Amino acid sequence: MKLIYLIIALSFVFPPNIYAHELPDLGDISQATITPREERQIGLQIMRQIRADPSYLDDPEIASYLNSLGHKLISNSKETEPGQSFEFFALQDASINAFALPGGFMGFNSGLIMAAQSESELAGVMAHEIAHVTQKHLARMIAGQKYSMITSLAALALAIIAARSNPQAGTAAIVLTQASAIQSQLDFTRKHEKEADRIGLGILVDAGFDPQGMASFFERLQIAGRFYENGAPSYLRTHPLTYERIADIQSRTQEIAYRQVQDSTDFLLVRAKLHAFNGKPKDAVKQFEARLKERRYANEAVERYGYVIALLRDKKHKQADQELMKLYDILQSNSNSKLLSDHQLGKTVRVESKDIQAGAMIETLAAGVKLANGKKDEAFRIYRKALNVYPQHRALIHGYALALLQNQQVEAALEFINKQLKYHHNDINLYRLQAQSYSALGDQMLKHRAQAEVYIHQGYFDAAIEQLTIALQHDNGNFYQLSTVEARLKQMQKRKAEDEE
Repeated sequence: MKLIYLIIALSFVFPPNIYAHELPDLGDISQATITPREERQIGLQIMRQIRADPSYLDDPEIASYLNSLGHKLISNSKETEPGQSFEFFALQDASINAFALPGGFMGFNSGLIMAAQSESELAGVMAHEIAHVTQKHLARMIAGQKYSMITSLAALALAIIAARSNPQAGTAAIVLTQASAIQSQLDFTRKHEKEADRIGLGILVDAGFDPQGMASFFERLQIAGRFYENGAPSYLRTHPLTYERIADIQSRTQEIAYRQVQDSTDFLLVRAKLHAFNGKPKDAVKQFEARLKERRYANEAVERYGYVIALLRDKKHKQADQELMKLYDILQSNSNSKLLSDHQLGKTVRVESKDIQAGAMIETLAAGVKLANGKKDEAFRIYRKALNVYPQHRALIHGYALALLQNQQVEAALEFINKQLKYHHNDINLYRLQAQSYSALGDQMLKHRAQAEVYIHQGYFDAAIEQLTIALQHDNGNFYQLSTVEARLKQMQKRKAEDEE
C-alpha cells in the first residue's frame, strides 16, 4: 500500500507577527478511497515529521488544554462518527495557522492561540476545523473530480509542512503545484467554507461559547489581509474569506441570544505560557517586565505566571523564586480571583471546576522553580500535595518522576512511573522516563522494552522491532517478562507486514 500524504483543513499561513495569506480549504479524506485505519497511518506518518521538527511543542499542559477544548467541542458535534479519534497539538510558530491531518490530528500554531483575543475566538477556529473534518469536504472534492486532484493535493500537503520552516519556499511550492488545480475549484471551496461556518457555529453555541467569537476572529483576519491583496497570488487573493461569509456568520449570530462567556483561567495561563516561550528568553522577560510596570494586563496573577516562566527560561532562578512568592501573595489577597491559594500555609492551589488545570499549572511551575533553586525538599512537598489534588495532571506526573530520577531515587521513580502507566498507557514521556529508570538500574532488557514502546507510540515500527529484538538478547528477565517482549515483537512484526501489503 502506498501512503499518500494529505493535509485537511482551513489553513491560515502568515509570516511571523503579520497577518497575511490564507491557504485553500482542503476538507477531509475520502472514506471511499482509503479505510479509517489507512487514514490513521497517513496521519501518523505526517506526525513523525512534525514531532521531529523543533517547532513541535512537546508540552503536556498546552496539549492538555487544546485537547480539553477540542473534545468539549467534539462532544457537541452531531456529525462526529462513533469511534472517530481526534488529537490536538501545538507548534511554536508565530504565524497564524491551524491545520488538520488525516486520522484526526489537528495542529495549532502558537501565533494563532496568542492572536485569539478570547477563548471563544480560539474555539470558533477549532469548531470550524472540526466541521471541515466531520463534513468530509475533501471527499466531495475528490469525488467530483474523479480523483484527478490526489497528486496535487499530496504535493500541497508537503508544501504546507515545508512552509512552516521556510514560508517563501513553501509558498513557491504551493504556487507550482496548485495554481491551476485549486483556482478552478474555488466555487466548490466556497461551499465548503460556508458549510463549515454553519456547522462550526452550531458546535460553538452548543458547547457554551460566545457565537460572536468565530465572526470576530475571521473579521480581523480579513481586515489585516487587505495589506496583502495586491501582491498575493491570485488564488490566495480570491480565497473565500469574504465579506459574504462574515456577513452570513454575523446574520446567524444575531438570531442567537446574547451570551457573555468568561475566558477560563486555563486559556489565560496557556496564552501567558506561550508568550513566555516566544522569542529569545531575555526579550520575553523584558516584555513581561514592561507590561507589569505599566500595568498593561487584564489579570496580574496570569501575567506574573508568564513572567516566572520567562525568568526560568532566562536562567534567573533566584528572581523567579521571588516572583513566584509575589504571584501567591496576589492570589491569596485577591478575593475576586478565581484562583484561591493558601500556598504560604502549606496548602495546594485550588480553582473553580471550569478551570480544569489552572491550579495544577501553577503548582507544577512552583515545584520547578524550587528545584531550579536547589530547594529539593520544598519541591517534593509541592509535587506530592499537588498530585493528591490533581492526580491526572501530566506535567505534575512527568515533573515528579524526573525529579526523583535526577535525585537518584530511581526505584521510587520506577514504582511511580509503572503505577502511572496503568492509567496513561499511551504516554510517550512516561515510557521515556521508564527507559531511563531501567537504564539507571542496569536492566538492559526492560530498558529496550520501554524504548520500544516510545517508538511504537510514535509510529516508528521498524525501530520498535529493533529494540524488542535487542531486548531478547539480554536474557536477564523472568519468564513473564520474556513472554511479554516476545508477544510484543510478534505483534509489531505482524503490524509492519500489514502496513506493507
